[in-house]
Amino acid sequence: MDIAILFCTCVVVLGVASIQHQLTRSDRRVARVERKIDAVMRHLDLEEEVPRKDEILTLVRDGKQVQAIKLYREATGAGLVEAKQAVDAMS
Repeated sequence: MDIAILFCTCVVVLGVASIQHQLTRSDRRVARVERKIDAVMRHLDLEEEVPRKDEILTLVRDGKQVQAIKLYREATGAGLVEAKQAVDAMS
């Protein structure tokens, strides 16, 4: 009985490790594709369309950085660091 529990535990641990490896690999691939798209957009002098950009710019001009970052995150689904960098670039 103890061997069966040990075996099941090992199978679960190996399964979780395999899934984690695949997710990490996928994250790296997505990041690489995003870098390539960013390079192409820079080369073509294109800017990403930001939903509610006018509202965000108004908040930035009024000195409401935190609210601007929050609105940027809501509008784009970006993470905190990405949103802060984007709002800082708008100012």
